[in-house]
Amino acid sequence: MRRGLLSSVGAVAALAAMLGSAAAEPCLRGFNLAGAEFGKLPGVLGKDYTYPAPATIDTYVATGASVIRLPVRWERLQPALGEPLSEAELAALDATVDAATTAGLAVVIDVHNYGYYAEKQIGSTEVPTDAFAQFWARLASHYAGREGVVFSLMNEPYDIAAPDWLKITNAAIAAIRVIGADNLILVSGTAYAGAHSWSKTLATGNNAEVMAGVVDAANRYAYDFHQYIDADFSGRSAECSGAAAAVEDVRSVTGWLRKNGKHGFLGEFAASKDPACLAAMKDLVAVVDGAPEQWIGWTYWAGGAWWPADYIFTAQPDGNGDRPQVAALKPVLGHDSASSCTIPGKGPKP
Repeated sequence: MRRGLLSSVGAVAALAAMLGSAAAEPCLRGFNLAGAEFGKLPGVLGKDYTYPAPATIDTYVATGASVIRLPVRWERLQPALGEPLSEAELAALDATVDAATTAGLAVVIDVHNYGYYAEKQIGSTEVPTDAFAQFWARLASHYAGREGVVFSLMNEPYDIAAPDWLKITNAAIAAIRVIGADNLILVSGTAYAGAHSWSKTLATGNNAEVMAGVVDAANRYAYDFHQYIDADFSGRSAECSGAAAAVEDVRSVTGWLRKNGKHGFLGEFAASKDPACLAAMKDLVAVVDGAPEQWIGWTYWAGGAWWPADYIFTAQPDGNGDRPQVAALKPVLGHDSASSCTIPGKGPKP
């Protein structure tokens, strides 16, 4: 949801923040636009999955948003490990990136694979760490230095030890920097990137302790956190009995970011249209917005024209106009009302 002409001035400022030194700039606030990660693999574009059409992008520009998070599938972008990227898939991605950035939106390219490729875990014999790093080198080379394009390495990795995931993350970051790309990078912890489990010692390890070891020669990265407000924080239920705990967990993460001099991005959160849940969602966002030196912004889950009309979290407008979730977020979306955030700036070329 977003603004119109922000537009150009606000968008340029927000995007320049990603390409300049760490400084107070307009925050990145907006929506996930789902669809390109949908369907069976490999799938047929337009039948099994879709990229946001210009009209869909315009819908979110009009809300005052400054960013979209765009989920994509690794297997479609690179049908064979170690091989060149698919020209057809890259063209579809390019069309969306071009439409969004032309409209004044930053774009987070989110590899929505949960730490797997073709059902094989990254770091395994079938999908070695180097394959992931080289995939990102190829994709980063295509978008190197492109204003407003942010790289989100992996959506919600799970069932992998945090120390192993740190090595994989650092390998991908190094590959991106070696080819000369200075784009902002978002990194996730294990355990589905949950803010609620960030500082807990799980079977996979302690993300707060382990992922503090991220290494980026350009020092242009932030941590991607996800936080839902249902009982188990999974984002699968319309109820919001976990809201109070979720708010406190995001506060805890904020403290960790502050203590360690790091930055965060709330890549996924949501609420049903229940008034109590909408109020809880606003409380969650207020914690993030209240710490602009730690948080660079957020994206609501989710918009996208292919969601069923009855999807509990859809942000797509219906015949009555804005969904309640969008109406609740609009007051803090527009650049005119947005506070400034400290966004990691560009360091020396690696």
